Amino acid sequence: MNALVDERPGDSASVYTIAVRALCEFGARRGDLDLRFTPAPSAREGIAGHAWVRSQRGAGYQAEVALDGEYRHLRVRGRADGYDPARNRLEEIKTYRGELRRMPENHRHLHWAQALTYAHLMCRQRGLARIEVALVYLDIGTQRETVLAETHDAADLRLRFEALCASFLAWSEQELAHRARRDAALAQLQFPYPGFRPGQRPLAVAVYNAARKGLCLGAQAPTGIGKTIGTLFPLLKAMPAQGLDKIYFLTAKTPGRAPALQALQRIAAAQAAPGALRVLELQARDKACEHPDKACHGESCPLAQGFYDRLPAARAEALHGAQLDRPALRAVAARHQVCPYYLGQDLMRWCDVAVGDFNYYFDLHAPLYRLAQDHEWRVGVLVDEAHNLLDRARGMYTAQLHRSQLSAARREAPAEARSALDAVARRWSALVADQAQAYETRDELPEALIAALQRAVGVLSDDQEANPRSADGALLRFYFDALHFLQMAELYDRAHSVLDTSLAEAPAAGGARGLSTLCIRNLIPAPFLAERYAAAHTCTLFSATLAPWNYYVDTLGLPAQAAWAGVESPFKAEQLQVYVARHISTRYKHRRASLAPMAQLVAQQYRARPGNYLAFASSFDYLGQLADMFRQLHPDIPVWVQAPSMNEAERHAFLENFTEHGSGIGFAVLGGAFAEGVDLPGRRLIGAFVATLGLPQINPVNEEIMRRMDAAFGRGYDYAYLYPGLRKVVQAAGRVIRGQDDRGVLYLIDDRYERSEVRELLPQWWRVASMDRLATDGGA
Repeated sequence: MNALVDERPGDSASVYTIAVRALCEFGARRGDLDLRFTPAPSAREGIAGHAWVRSQRGAGYQAEVALDGEYRHLRVRGRADGYDPARNRLEEIKTYRGELRRMPENHRHLHWAQALTYAHLMCRQRGLARIEVALVYLDIGTQRETVLAETHDAADLRLRFEALCASFLAWSEQELAHRARRDAALAQLQFPYPGFRPGQRPLAVAVYNAARKGLCLGAQAPTGIGKTIGTLFPLLKAMPAQGLDKIYFLTAKTPGRAPALQALQRIAAAQAAPGALRVLELQARDKACEHPDKACHGESCPLAQGFYDRLPAARAEALHGAQLDRPALRAVAARHQVCPYYLGQDLMRWCDVAVGDFNYYFDLHAPLYRLAQDHEWRVGVLVDEAHNLLDRARGMYTAQLHRSQLSAARREAPAEARSALDAVARRWSALVADQAQAYETRDELPEALIAALQRAVGVLSDDQEANPRSADGALLRFYFDALHFLQMAELYDRAHSVLDTSLAEAPAAGGARGLSTLCIRNLIPAPFLAERYAAAHTCTLFSATLAPWNYYVDTLGLPAQAAWAGVESPFKAEQLQVYVARHISTRYKHRRASLAPMAQLVAQQYRARPGNYLAFASSFDYLGQLADMFRQLHPDIPVWVQAPSMNEAERHAFLENFTEHGSGIGFAVLGGAFAEGVDLPGRRLIGAFVATLGLPQINPVNEEIMRRMDAAFGRGYDYAYLYPGLRKVVQAAGRVIRGQDDRGVLYLIDDRYERSEVRELLPQWWRVASMDRLATDGGA
């Protein structure tokens, strides 16, 4: 739903409550999709701009005036940016960058629709006969105001308002009916299988109770019990009673969307009213784009031309289908000749369940989070494989600039932009001129460089509006990277981030200072993520590896009142034989010496019990050496090896080797695409070998993370190295036992697995045996 559904006081008829912005976006957008007058200022810049405009007004000026009004069964509400009682003037404030004259006309049309809607609500609320209405455009760079003002009679504003509402009435009636049908179906929803798997029921109960109490929940549950449907089902069941508008199912990687979509199909098939639940798969813009060689405006892309004129029909057809996965969405978009990506963006407003990547809710510009805030939705969030959120969130709130990118951008830049980029280059050179080490951290942001970067972004913004360029050009890439850097500079705080500079080589080695990198690096994303949890009615983070709990509470910013559920494994110790190969050291200095013994270990187990195995190493370099040694010593045993940057088809081909009756060794990287989220039940996988503890590489960045974690939480080594490493080990090992009938063997290769602090991080149901050589019976 795009609004809240209430009951009228003293009346049983439903009321559809919609925000002013949402109403205008539905009824007043027209013409082309046009992204030339973007990107807009950041949220913080916009807030600061609004505050600056208000500071220029008189003492009686009223800011953020709450307004609402009704038309038939519609309740329209919002907050007017400002009202001056002395002048009887209502103001709608818009911040921007660049040249205002280049703003597309349909943008201005939408802004007027919003302003005039607020003006009607103001007249209605205060009994005004007429009012002055002003669009106030503020240039963020120059703090220059442009004011467009008109005076309107209240009667005329009422007619405009009613016409706008009338254009939405039929749609709102359809949406009210959909909501009622959806909630009735979910209230009667039955679990779509004859029974719960062992471990599924306690997980489902924990998720349901968290939704009922409006809590954030962390849930650790073993691989193979069906966590996807075990979390989706109870949250859907809770949806009607808790008044949830949306459910967001968020995944760390693209393959994670498929199990969620399949589970939702299964649940939908079990409903008494098939098709009552609208499910939308979200996809990245670069993967959805049909014309990657064209810019996003009507003069370049045929799917942008007249986009808003064709959108209503496309939207209506799309919502007739219950599940809009990528192929279905693309087919609808093709029939109506609209952009599939931006059709999907619009459908976020009307779906019940959205399945997409973490970034759709947790990123700095996350659309699902923004929409939930704008429309005051009550949302439930499910975070799958939540152990990945720490590294992903660090990336979301990190910004890097490479000197080579600046040089490449300058070569493409027009003459008027080169001087601005040259000023950035000079400030950059001055910053690293005295750098003594290849990597250094700094206490303060380089204000002179930031100021030069802000000026350059302003010049490039003007140029981009006048001369739109392809997104794959160096100039535009640098422009967007610089914007992100400036946004993170606004949010910079040494409590959660660090500013560092890196040279390609240490100065003593003669490294060129021109090949440097400037980075605002997030180390503790907790303050950013905490806002996202607070915005949701309930949020469940679940994974097979979410321990120790305090590590995730601290680094991910989970609220103090968050609940915790630890689901015991349904698997028995005799299902998985676990051996520690303590006679092999995989420490970096012992890597070469470890290759032959490991190859022998893998081969002996394979010959004792032929079948499919996975052998994990900590890096592609180590993996390649091990695979080469294995091929050299055992050329008769089938082998397939993970390569860096495999595409979706190549990953699929790798997994196709694991057949029910096949045999061979798959070599893969620990923590990579085949170490988690991969389901190979039965005899498709009967064993795994894990070399090393998976500890992150010792380098200056990880050492800085250790220092900061120690300062913040007192557990620097554990938080920076031990916990992330053992998490990867347990995830990889979890590929072996996927069901109640599975049997397999696991070898943990390194003597450090004998240590008590390591053993206590391994699953409790494992029965671990130590070995100095391979048992003659082949272990399994």
